[in-house]
Amino acid sequence: MRIIIIADNASNLFGGEALIPLNLFRLLRARNMDVKLIVHARNRTELTRQFPSDLDRLFFVEDTFIHKGLFRFGALLPRRLAESTTGFLIHLTTQLSQRRVLHEIKQRSGIDIIHVPTPVSPKIPSLVWNIDAAVVMGPLNGGMEYPIAFRQQQRFVSRMAMSFARWLASFANMIIPGKRYADVVLVANRRTREAVPRGIKGEIVHLVENGVDFSVWHKKIAEKEQDGTIRFIFIGRLIDWKAVDIVLEAMHRLRVRQRIVFEVVGDGAMLERWRSLADALGLGSAVQFSGWMSQQHCALRLQQADVFVLPSLFECGGAVVLEAMATGLPVIATAWGGPVDYLDASCGILVEPSSRESLIAGFVDGMEALANSPELRARLGQAGHARARQYFDWDRKIDQLISIYEKALKSRKPFGPR
Repeated sequence: MRIIIIADNASNLFGGEALIPLNLFRLLRARNMDVKLIVHARNRTELTRQFPSDLDRLFFVEDTFIHKGLFRFGALLPRRLAESTTGFLIHLTTQLSQRRVLHEIKQRSGIDIIHVPTPVSPKIPSLVWNIDAAVVMGPLNGGMEYPIAFRQQQRFVSRMAMSFARWLASFANMIIPGKRYADVVLVANRRTREAVPRGIKGEIVHLVENGVDFSVWHKKIAEKEQDGTIRFIFIGRLIDWKAVDIVLEAMHRLRVRQRIVFEVVGDGAMLERWRSLADALGLGSAVQFSGWMSQQHCALRLQQADVFVLPSLFECGGAVVLEAMATGLPVIATAWGGPVDYLDASCGILVEPSSRESLIAGFVDGMEALANSPELRARLGQAGHARARQYFDWDRKIDQLISIYEKALKSRKPFGPR
């Protein structure tokens, strides 16, 4: 099969959904498959260093004056409004350039499969259609809302931006029919299935979008001897809906607080506010803000921790949960969005977000239980590692995707709109 992967980014440095096309390309090449990757030029330095033997398989599209103008204008808008307007138009402009590269490859060497794994949002339209190849979209993951008890916490501008973005996307998908005409649309869960555009012509297949690379995220050999301090850790962007303040409030209430520390790895707009909150709560040296770290350093920090926490209120995916599970850490997470797809009671503690107070209290209870019981930490951690290995190993996902590619080729619809 001659496979083309198209994405805005494929990168360890950018993290998040940019890891998905990177892992697809890396693992398909490891199986000596004929795969090429088309991404934005901002990925060039990283990818050419990582794949020096595959330079002829890497294609980069540059910024145009349209990209630059939209980016400058978007910098003046609130973040979520920019994402739903100028960000949306920047993505389409990038994909328009990628279409030209697709046609050049098609004329030169032919294409059997075009895989568009990102953006993972089910609403964002795609210009990849009408290219005479089987098209696979996703895995998509979206259709998210804040928990009911927290919806008023979302700022008015953000709510309006999301409503406008969804209206715009529904209208745009009628005009730009890439998702509707795809041969296979992969969805991560039922809520995403309900959020995809109406009129999908191809087959809809359930497949979780995130996976874990066990060559990076190694299992802890054993719980280390230490001074009795239990180390909790959060890794992620420091933005409002990650809700790190929930864990800070829980830390303040814990009866065993003298025995625990909490490390926050990441950077973002909420850093100073949450640092100030930690000071106001009198947490002092019990909380450490470590800033942004590379994937390799994050893996090392997980190795040195005892429990991973994710209090997020709007987490569609949450690959870091899988990375913690692969490391053998028990996880405490909000029972909302992506973590529910990964965790169950055998390997973690899911806290219902029925109110802010109940969410804080649930984290207090979970953190205290794990701080007091090395046996519980070990049992949940071992079960999480086994679950990640069985269901979320990237190598197994590649097996599934190759089968999906083969099926898409066999069932491909005639060339052109259907």
